Amino acid sequence: MLTEHDLRRLDALYQSLEQATERFLGYPVSKDFETGPLERFLRFPLNNLGDPFVDSTFAVGTRELEREVVGFVADLLRAPPGDVWGYVTNGGTEGNLYGLYLARELLPRGIVYFSEDTHYSVAKNIHFLGLRSITIRSQANGEMDYEDLAETLRINRDKPAIIFANIGTTMTEARDDIGTIKGLLNRFAIREHYIHSDAALCGGFAPFLDPRPAFDFADGADSVSISGHKFFGSPIPCGVVIARKRHVERIARSIGYIGSLDTTITGSRNGFTPLVLWYRIKSLGVEGLRERARSALELAAYALKRMTDAGIAAWRNPQALTVVFPKVSDALKARWQLATQGEQSHLIVMPNVTRTQIDALVDDMIAERASAGEPGMATTSHSIQKQGCA
Repeated sequence: MLTEHDLRRLDALYQSLEQATERFLGYPVSKDFETGPLERFLRFPLNNLGDPFVDSTFAVGTRELEREVVGFVADLLRAPPGDVWGYVTNGGTEGNLYGLYLARELLPRGIVYFSEDTHYSVAKNIHFLGLRSITIRSQANGEMDYEDLAETLRINRDKPAIIFANIGTTMTEARDDIGTIKGLLNRFAIREHYIHSDAALCGGFAPFLDPRPAFDFADGADSVSISGHKFFGSPIPCGVVIARKRHVERIARSIGYIGSLDTTITGSRNGFTPLVLWYRIKSLGVEGLRERARSALELAAYALKRMTDAGIAAWRNPQALTVVFPKVSDALKARWQLATQGEQSHLIVMPNVTRTQIDALVDDMIAERASAGEPGMATTSHSIQKQGCA
C-alpha cells in the first residue's frame, strides 16, 4: 500500500503537471485530445510485437487498428499502392532510425547527407548504424543549402547517396525540397540513392498546404517519419513511419516463437498508442485535420503580426506554425516554456494554442523590453491598445 506521503506526492505531481500544461508554447505538442473512451483499455497488457501486418500467437494487441492508422497516413503521404508498409513507432527518432536502417541495408556504401539544422538525434542514429555522413550547410532560414549539397554530391558522385531531408527543422520549421534534391541526384547521375523525410511536425498538415511542399512518396521519398503526439495529438509520445515495402522485405526475419516477422526496430511495441492514433484519426478525419491546419496557420500569422507590430523582430517560414524571434530572458523562457537555441527563441502555434495565450505572451515580451529601457515599448501593449479603443 502507498503511504500518505506517497499519495501526497502523486497529488502534487498532478497539480504541477496541470499547471505546466496550461502554459507551454515553445514545443510542438498538441494537448487537445480526449482519451476517456480509451482508458478502459489500459487494464490490458497491449503489445503489438512483431510485424503489424502479420498476426502473432500473442493476441493481446491492436494490430488491426494499427494497420488502419498506417493506411490512413500512407494515403496522406501519397505512398504507392502495393508497395507500402509501416508501423506505429515510439516517436520521430525511432522513425528516422528506421529510415536510415533501411537505407544502410539497401546502400551499405552510402554516404548520409543532412543539413546542420537537422535534429540532434540524427547524428546519434548515424553513429548507431555506423554510417558515413557529411553535414551540409543550411540557409539563413534553416533550409538545406542546395549549392553546398550540389558541390558535395559532385565530389562524391561515385558513391551511393542517402539524403536525410528535414520537413520542418526544430527551431525554424524550414523544409528541404525533395524535388530540388531529386534534380541534383539526376544531374550527377547518382542512380543509387535513398531519400528519407523527417516530417515529425509537418507531416500531419503538409498534405493540406497550398502549394504543397515536395516531401512525400510522390515527390521521390523512400520513407517518411511523422510524430503522432505533435499535430495529431496523443498523451504518449508516438509516431508513424511509412516505407516502400520492397525495402522492408530486405530486412524481414521470421521469428517462430512469436509467430510473426521481425521488421521493426523494437521487439515489443506499445499497443496503446495505435489505439490513440486510430481514435484521433476517426474523430478528426481528413477534413478535421485540414481545418485544424487552417486554424493553426491563421493564428501563427496573427502571432507574427502582433510581434512585428510591437517592434519585435519576429519572422516565420512560409506556411509554418513556428514563429521565430530574438532570444528571450530566462524568466520568460521558463514561464512560457519557450525553446531557445543560440540567439533565437520560438513559439509554435499548435492547434490547441489560443489567441489569449498569444496576447499574454506578447504582452509579457513588451513589458520586459520596456523595463529594459527599449524605446517605444511601453505604449504598444495589447492591453493598452484595447483600453484606448474602448
